[in-house]
Amino acid sequence: MQYVEFGKTGIKVSRLGMGCMRLPSFQKDGTTIFDEEKGIALIRRAYELGVNYFDTAPYYCDKQSEVITGKGVKPFRDKVYLSTKNPIENADGGDYERRLESSLKKLDTDYIDFYHFWGISLNTFVDSICAKDGPMDRVKRLKEQGVVRHISFSFHDKAENLLEIIKRGQGVFDSLLCQYNLLDRSNEAGMNFARESGLGVVVMGPIGGGRLGAPSPAIQAMLPGKSHSSVEIALRFVFSNPNVDIALSGMGNIDMVEQNAAIASNVSPLTDEERQNIDAQTKENERLAGLYCTGCRYCMPCPQDVNIPEIFTLMNYHRVYKITEYAKENYRQIGKVDWRKYRDASACVGCGICEGKCPQRLPIREQLRETHQTLAG
Repeated sequence: MQYVEFGKTGIKVSRLGMGCMRLPSFQKDGTTIFDEEKGIALIRRAYELGVNYFDTAPYYCDKQSEVITGKGVKPFRDKVYLSTKNPIENADGGDYERRLESSLKKLDTDYIDFYHFWGISLNTFVDSICAKDGPMDRVKRLKEQGVVRHISFSFHDKAENLLEIIKRGQGVFDSLLCQYNLLDRSNEAGMNFARESGLGVVVMGPIGGGRLGAPSPAIQAMLPGKSHSSVEIALRFVFSNPNVDIALSGMGNIDMVEQNAAIASNVSPLTDEERQNIDAQTKENERLAGLYCTGCRYCMPCPQDVNIPEIFTLMNYHRVYKITEYAKENYRQIGKVDWRKYRDASACVGCGICEGKCPQRLPIREQLRETHQTLAG
C-alpha cells in the first residue's frame, strides 16, 4: 500500500480509503439486512492490506454503518483514522453536538479523527454552520477537548462554491471530501486550491459510484495498446492527480477490496502521453454527450415530473461510455429509490414545453422516447 502526507495534519494515510456505505447485505422477506459479521471481516481485510482510513456516516447502511465500522476497527482503533459526518440540519450547536455524541456511541470510540460537516453547500456554511454558537463554534471547542481531532467537510455544491468555502474556512479545515473521477472533473480547481491551502484531499466516487467498474470500450480506449480493466484506469487516473491524497472507494466484498488494494499498492503514475490521451478522449466524450444534453436544466421543471437532464445522463452512460447495464439498472430505479424521486421518460405526454426552453433546440420528446425504449428494454 502507498502512503502520503495528508495535508498539514502531520499524519500519513493510505492512498486507498474504505468507504463503509456499501457493506455486505442480504434480502430477507423483502427487507435489506446488513451482515455485521461479513462487514467486520471486510473492514479487517482492508486493514490487513494496508488501508488505514475508514469513512462512514450516520445514515449509511440503514443507520448500521457506524456500528459495524466501529466493531470492525476496534482491535486496531489507535492505528487507523476514522472519518464520519454530521448532517447540518439547522444552526443549533446543541443539536450538532447531540448528533456527534450519537456517532461516538455507535462507533464505540471516544474521539473521531476526521469529523465532516456533511455534504454542505455555501449557503449552509454561511447560514447554519457559522451561526453564533452554531456547529462551527461547537466543533472548535470539541477539537480543543480532543473529541474531534480534525475538522473536515464533504461537498456537493456547485464547483465554484468549493473555493469560497475553503477561503472562508482558512485555518479551521484540515481536509476536504469531494466527488472526482473520469466522468466528473468539475472540482479540479477547488482540489488544487485545497492542496495549496494545506488541506488533505479525499475524493469520493473514484470509480463513479460503480459506473466505471463495468467493462467499457470507451474507458479502455483511453489507454490504447494496454490491457487494463476499467477499474484500474479509473483509479490510476485519480491517483495520478497530485492534488488527491485518498481515493475513497465504497467496497462491498472481499474481491473489490483486494482488487483496489492491489492497484493502490502498485501505482505507477500516468505518463504525459497517457494523461494527454485521457484528456483528449474525455473532451471527445463530453462533446458527444453534449450533442444529446449539456445538463443546463433550462428544460426543467417538467409538468409531468420527468427529470429530463438526469434521464439523459443515464442515456449518455449507455450511448457514449457503453456502460449499458449500469444505465439500465439505474433507469429501473426511477421512482423507486429516494435519490430518483421522479418519473421515467414514459410519463412524457409530448407537450413540448421543454423544447421551447432548450437553448440547443434538442428534439427532447423524441430523445425521451428513444431513451425509454433503450433503457427500459
